[in-house]
Amino acid sequence: MARAPGLSVRLKLTLSYTGFLMLAGTLVLGVAWAFLLRFSPAAGIDSLRELTNPQVFVGGWGPRVFVPAALVVMAFLLVFGLVGGWFLAGRMLAPLAQITDATRRAAGGSLAHRIHLPGRRDEFRELADSFDAMLARLESQVAEQRRFAANASHELRTPLAITQTFLEVARRDPDGDTGDLVERLHAVNSRAIDLTEALLVLSRADQRSFTPERIDLSLLAEEATETLLPLAGRRGVTIETSGDVAPTTGSPTLLLQLTTNLVHNAIVHNLPDGAAEPGTVLVRTATGPGGPTLTVENTGERLTAGLVATLAEPFQRGTERARARRSGGDHVGVGLGLAIVRSITEAHDGTLALEPRAGGGLRATVRLPAG
Repeated sequence: MARAPGLSVRLKLTLSYTGFLMLAGTLVLGVAWAFLLRFSPAAGIDSLRELTNPQVFVGGWGPRVFVPAALVVMAFLLVFGLVGGWFLAGRMLAPLAQITDATRRAAGGSLAHRIHLPGRRDEFRELADSFDAMLARLESQVAEQRRFAANASHELRTPLAITQTFLEVARRDPDGDTGDLVERLHAVNSRAIDLTEALLVLSRADQRSFTPERIDLSLLAEEATETLLPLAGRRGVTIETSGDVAPTTGSPTLLLQLTTNLVHNAIVHNLPDGAAEPGTVLVRTATGPGGPTLTVENTGERLTAGLVATLAEPFQRGTERARARRSGGDHVGVGLGLAIVRSITEAHDGTLALEPRAGGGLRATVRLPAG
């Protein structure tokens, strides 16, 4: 936005310092003048009430001696105020110049620069620290968005390349069996549709474009469990639900998507086929001082803390087995399940905690504000 040029803050502070100094000097000299008149032998002043006497300003030695000295003092105060005020204002506003430089660099696209303003805490230091924290958050978000865009492009390019290969094979062999080709194209197209829908859900969660409503997490957990029971049955996984009423406020659609993603992830990333014991998924809801919680944990392979810390990143999968199809024709998703869970949780001002279970598997806990 274009603005008309004006006085700098440093000059305004300098003039302010000088003005207050001149005012203080005038008051001091006025008091001194009053006492000189009071005890002036020529004027014969006995009390301050006689200051309005015109003879005071006509005769006596007070005006002839005091007025020139007062003018010299005021001139000195003026010069001293201007020079000292300019220097002090420069010293006071030096941190602001560093913040302005960092702002210009950030506006130019350099988010890696930090102010790191030294000294004890004051208004400028708090502003600089807040600005550094904002730059760190922006840098992290921009890097995550770039990484997400690159991964999304790669994931979307794969089904398109496969589709193109299938079509080229069919064109070279028009008399071949098209039944298997159609089935493969259908599967590839379904994956592309799932990925696109997941990206749309993720974008909607990031934008917080929803109207909050009162919701019970326990009801959402039951609905998600009932929806995924056929998938769990085909994979030989048992789902156990328990918990109390957990009221919160948010988008019913997004929170149902969050719950479904957690349960689906727990079913898919469970014990491998042929394990000695069947896999298990535990779904619990509770209400505590910090708000309602939804906990989904499953049996499975042992996970390291380093791997768990990356699972909520877009297109991250727990193990290599997640890239293969399982029995029954169910695929494991597009790698956005926990990323969507995290985005929906943050959109509802909640927290997502992922931790490996001691016996293997993952425990995911979502804590939301109380309804």
